[in-house]
Amino acid sequence: PGAAVPGSPQAWQQHEGARRVKRAWVIPPISVSENHKRIPHLLVQIKSDKQQPGGVIYSIKGPGVDEEPLGIFSIDKFTGKVFLNAMLDREENDRYRLKAFALDLGGTTLEDPTDLEIIVVDQNDNRPLFQQDVFTGHVVEGAEPGTCVMTADATDADDPDTDNAVLRYSILEQGAGSMFSINATTGEICTARPGLDRETVGVYNLTVQAADMSGDGLTTTATAVIYLEDINDNPPEFTKEEFSMEVEEQAVGVDAGKVFVHDKDLAGSPNWLAKFTILEGDPEGTFTIRTDPYTNDGVLSVAKPLDHEVRDRFELTVSVQNERQLEPTAPASPLALATVRVRVRDVNEAPVFHENPRRVSVLEGAPPGTSVTTYTASDPDTHQLQIITYALLYDPADWLQLDPHTGTIRTKRELLHPSAFLQGGWYIALVLARDDAEPPLSATGTLSIEILEVNDHAPLLQPPASVLCGRPGRGGSLLLGATDDDRPPHGAPFHFQLSPQHPQLARNWSITRFNVTHAVLAVLVELPEGSYSLPLLLRDSGTPPQERQQLLNISVCHCGRDGICEDGVLAAATAGAGITLGALMIILGSSVLFLLLVGLGAARVRVRRRALRKGLLQCSRDDMRDNILNYNEQGGGEEDQDAYDINQLRHPELFLSRAKPPMRRDAPLSSATPLAPRKLPSCPSDIEDFINEGLEAADSDPSVPPYDTALIYDYEGSGSVASPLSSIVSSLTDEDHDYDYLSEWGPRFRRLADLYG
Repeated sequence: PGAAVPGSPQAWQQHEGARRVKRAWVIPPISVSENHKRIPHLLVQIKSDKQQPGGVIYSIKGPGVDEEPLGIFSIDKFTGKVFLNAMLDREENDRYRLKAFALDLGGTTLEDPTDLEIIVVDQNDNRPLFQQDVFTGHVVEGAEPGTCVMTADATDADDPDTDNAVLRYSILEQGAGSMFSINATTGEICTARPGLDRETVGVYNLTVQAADMSGDGLTTTATAVIYLEDINDNPPEFTKEEFSMEVEEQAVGVDAGKVFVHDKDLAGSPNWLAKFTILEGDPEGTFTIRTDPYTNDGVLSVAKPLDHEVRDRFELTVSVQNERQLEPTAPASPLALATVRVRVRDVNEAPVFHENPRRVSVLEGAPPGTSVTTYTASDPDTHQLQIITYALLYDPADWLQLDPHTGTIRTKRELLHPSAFLQGGWYIALVLARDDAEPPLSATGTLSIEILEVNDHAPLLQPPASVLCGRPGRGGSLLLGATDDDRPPHGAPFHFQLSPQHPQLARNWSITRFNVTHAVLAVLVELPEGSYSLPLLLRDSGTPPQERQQLLNISVCHCGRDGICEDGVLAAATAGAGITLGALMIILGSSVLFLLLVGLGAARVRVRRRALRKGLLQCSRDDMRDNILNYNEQGGGEEDQDAYDINQLRHPELFLSRAKPPMRRDAPLSSATPLAPRKLPSCPSDIEDFINEGLEAADSDPSVPPYDTALIYDYEGSGSVASPLSSIVSSLTDEDHDYDYLSEWGPRFRRLADLYG
């Protein structure tokens, strides 16, 4: 049977169960220590029991022989000895598996290949290695003992199944206090004692060691850095008990100074931020204090104006504490207090008008030199001797003069009213007050002078002459008015009365109030025609009231049927501008009627021009309905004075009452009254003859009145394209006029008011 001899020859053979199946050569595993220095080193000798007389050739193959790493193992092909040719490293390869072969000299296999396993035995040739050179951990200050911070773990490349890789941890150095401990087996670092204080020691640097062979072998070290996290366990404290500051008076929003504090907690953290409070010495809130976010100091500012003359110094009690509450574990301490003394520095202040604006009153027409007022200012700087002088800064009408030393203001000239320099009866002037400091300061005061109205004018009768009928009732009244140069309340309402010196006037005349500015004069008995002078007494409502006796010249005329003077035109021309109420209404009504007639005529002309533009005469038979015809005669005009009796216009009722109709003096005696109704033309083309006949009949009719009337020609054709008269009137621009005043003219114009109002 085959045999293996390690070092010296040694026989062996393989058994399988109780029965030997076949012959085979089997080599048990060979152990060799790593780092073996005696080389070459005989590991084993193999033999085959099928050795022939000619000999056996041995060979091996596998890693370390003909595979990487090459040349580690070799075999003597004739003796079968296996040698180690290089030092082994278990950490690189802990075992090698080779194949051994036995051949005869002819190269024929004598045995099946057998396994040759070489095991590398470990030696403690590797130190432990920490995972990192520096370990970092955090723990809050004041943490309880046993609070774990981090784990400093290491590894060993040696065989973990041997003591070569069994590690033990320890802390070699951590400074005074031995505040931390490490688990020898796991490397976990925890607090060992109470009393961690960031303000005393903020960072701990530990030197940690790991050793193999259960602490007796190779060693290595690392650094563990432990940071203490801050908690609010220290209140802020003032750096000193008293602080002094100085600030100018009248300064607002400026910083007076700082109060300095110190807090042992971490700067910039919420545990460090301070909050200041003014406890005493400032009941009116003159100062405020805030925290400087960069330095944590208190900044004292002025919130309200300071007055050195009122109070020149302040003594404040200020407290400080953290924004965040102290931790319950923090030691108890009293509230930090400091005294802040603020001195108010005196500066020059501008004079002050305590009454601004100053309002005074002066009577209208006051003579020059009249005292208006004394307008002075005071100097707030009572601790400084200063002189204030005055000047007029604004006097637009140059009405005033000012004493520069006393501030007394007088009139320079008479104050007149009305004036362009008055605003609602007030005169505005500006006064400048200046002190004599260096540099000087000034102030401006407004002087408002009310020019009081004086009742120095009596009412004036308007108009001073007029005309009215001498018959009581209709037409026998006159509207009187008055004006007054004074402003309210020295003007209206006016009082009209007959002169008390002539009581006999009350038998023929009466005056009644119409409104605040007018009255109505009426006759009580029928008076003969002629001129009358009535003495009237007019009085205003001023204080005291002013009155004036004036003559009213009245021309009494012959009254017509409607209460209108028959010779009113002549009377008005001789008596003046006065006019009765009835005559005024008639004139206004005639003007409105005249405007309406002019508008109707313009509309008619426009319609005719429109018809001509449309070209109505387009057929062989001329349609004369819308042609413009010259009728030659439309009644009496300016040149018809000789043909007509003007009395028919003034009193038509006298002539209409006659049994026989009036005859026109210019009509031919042979003319006959035309027959009516006339026969209508059978063809529209005969309209010209029809109109001419109507014209001739009108001219020959002696009963026609001598003024313009609308002549009825009986026929104007059918199908006229002309618009109705109402549409013509509506097309005018009368809608742009306001006729609401017609309703105020009385019952005679009620119809017009309904149409156009």
